[in-house]
Order: sequence, then C-alpha cells, then structure tokens
Amino acid sequence: MSDKNRIVLAYSGGLDTSVAIPYLKDRTGKDVVAVSLDVGQGGESLETIKERALACGAVESYIVDARDEFANEYCMQALKANAMYEGVYPLVSAISRPLITKHLVRAAHQFGADTIAHGCTGKGNDQVRFEVSIQSIDPELKAISPIRDLSLTRDVEIAYANEHDLPIVQTEKSPFSIDQNVWGRAIETGFLEDPWNAPTKDCYSYTDDPDFPPVEDEVVIEFKEGVPVKIDGREVTPLQAIEEMNRRAGAQGIGRVDLIEDRLVGIKSRELYEAPGAIALITAHEELENMCLEREQHRIKRGIDKRWAELVYDAQWFSPAVHSLNAFINDTQRYVSGEIRMVMHGGRAVVVGRRSDSSLYDYNLATYDSGDTFDQNASNGFIEIYGLPTKVAAARDVRFGNGIEVPQNDVE
Repeated sequence: MSDKNRIVLAYSGGLDTSVAIPYLKDRTGKDVVAVSLDVGQGGESLETIKERALACGAVESYIVDARDEFANEYCMQALKANAMYEGVYPLVSAISRPLITKHLVRAAHQFGADTIAHGCTGKGNDQVRFEVSIQSIDPELKAISPIRDLSLTRDVEIAYANEHDLPIVQTEKSPFSIDQNVWGRAIETGFLEDPWNAPTKDCYSYTDDPDFPPVEDEVVIEFKEGVPVKIDGREVTPLQAIEEMNRRAGAQGIGRVDLIEDRLVGIKSRELYEAPGAIALITAHEELENMCLEREQHRIKRGIDKRWAELVYDAQWFSPAVHSLNAFINDTQRYVSGEIRMVMHGGRAVVVGRRSDSSLYDYNLATYDSGDTFDQNASNGFIEIYGLPTKVAAARDVRFGNGIEVPQNDVE
C-alpha cells in the first residue's frame, strides 16, 4: 500500500489509454496502476495488454478474466429482465461498466489509489456510468477523465506517443467508435452520425448478412429459473450459452439494431448494435415467461422490465431502485423453467415450440375440442359482475344526456 499517491486507470491497451498512463503521471505527479478486464470483447490477450501497460509506464498492471463473472451476474440478470432499452437495444456497455468499476475500486483499495481514471469523453453515457458506480461503491474515491478533464485530444495523443516513443503500433484508424463484449457490440460515429446514411457491411462483425443466410437453424434451449442450462440437450454455462448463440444466431444475421437513441446526457445519437446471442436468448426467455408467469404478475413484470432497462442504461445498476427491482424480477423466475424450440433464419428468431413442467398453460382448459374442462356457463355471471361498474356508469351518462351516440341511419 502507498500514501494514496496513485491513480487507477481503466486500461484497454489502445492508443487513448496507453498515452494516458505517462500523461496522467506528467499532469498529476501520481503513479498509474493499469486495470484491464476480459468481458468477452476478443482481440489481444490480457498478458499482451499487461506487458504494454508496464512498458508505457504503469507501476502495476491488474488483469482479470471476468467473462464468467460478467455472464453469470450481469448478462443473466439482464436476460431475466428481458432488458431492451427503448424496446430494441439489449444493453451492452451499460451492463459491463458496473462490473469494470467494481474491479477498478478493488484495485484502488489494493494498490492505495485515491483516484480512478477512465477514457470517456464528456458527452457520452459511459462517463456517468463509471463515475456514478464509483460513488456507489466508495464515495471517497475521486474520478478523472484525461480526455474530458486534461485536454487529451487525438492529435495530442499521437504527438505525445511519438515524442515519448511509447510502444504503440498505430494502425489505420477505424471511422467508428466501437465497444464490445460477449453480450453485444455497439458502433457509432463516422458517417453514421448522419441518420440518413445506411450502414455498410464493414459496420458489422458479430453478424452475417441476413439477406444471404445459410439453411435455417433449429435450436432447443432449456432454462432453469430463467437461466439457460442446456442447448440441444448439452449442458452449458451462461457464458457458453451466450457464445454459442452468438455464433449460431449471428450466422443468420439476427440481432442487428439501428437506433436513434435518447442518451442519458440529454442528446439523441445514432447507434448501431449487434447482439445475436442476447436477442435470441431474450426471445426464447420471453416466450417461456408467457407460459409460466401468472397473468397479473406477468403484466407487472413487463412494466418492471422496461423500467429496469431504463435505470440500468441511466447508470443506476447499484441504486436502491434497481436493487429492489432485482428482488421482484428474481422472484418471478421461480417457475420459469422449461424448453423453447426456436428456428433461426434470415435475421429472425421464431419460437415454434415450448414446454414446461411448471407451465400455467392447461390444454384441457384451452382446447375447443371435446373434453374441454372450462365451464362456459360460468362466463355469464362473470361478465355480469365484471361489467357492472361500466354498466352503472353508462346508465348515469344516459341519464344526464352524455351517453355514447349511436348512428341513426338505417342499416341496408
């Protein structure tokens, strides 16, 4: 431990955060501890990233393979909540930032830092997600963004890297800003900032063109209490389930989203997303809930799911509100167990079969064939009682001349 004269940096291994290591040291006088997590984003190994961080001047490099933790504790909670921001976007960055922040705070405690640095700009959502999460876990820690707070622009970065001979290989810069993990991929900026421009093929990585799909793919997903546990009869962990559905649904072009999005910071932005595994799993999970949740519970949960997605998008993962919503959501999953059969093809995942030992679907009540156990004669009294408030109110309207007008012309 030190005398708190250190900064913990969320380190990706790219130009921005590599330059930030010595730049923060120069501007603040504090040593930098680099923290890197694998949340299924692919790319370079953690060991390669660690070596680069140390070569750029970090006094410590803290690396974590957090793929299973992310899948088990964050992706599965999003799945149970059927989390789709604005009805279409399965949260990608919004659910990874709280996990990354937990490890940033852990590193700050371990290595004696009083400040956490991140590479976010001053107009995005992630700066809020990181800093609100930091405040939620340890209110004593400070936060800083070199780009936002220390004028570390792209031209300054390149000049600084060359001047200090940093071990960074600069490749041709992508026109897009991309964030990705095992749950999905977010793409923005460049020519996409004009909402009239259509996405091009090079925007996509997780999904193939849905207009030219391979043969249809039928999959059976088994859930236990809202969590996928088998695919086509083979046991899977949450991470394995996501990875397999990313591969299979992605090959069918499932999970592409093109959205004008309401950002937390008050502006609208144009975002592309790819989330083949997330979209396929949420589709299956929602259909199993249709079978297993009681009607009023299900209606309430749909509203809770929508609000959960909004709150988590808005940097509230650790808030009391989300904590309470999680308690309700998790309780609803008690009987969400069973199998969903789904056909994936040409950008669509369509449920074609479902079965569950805990289903509330009763064939004998639902059938119109002989053997029907539903007492249709009971409907007369039900309708009378159910419609009584409306009937009494309608009579009052008629009495005061405010009844519903009925066309007077004769029917031919």
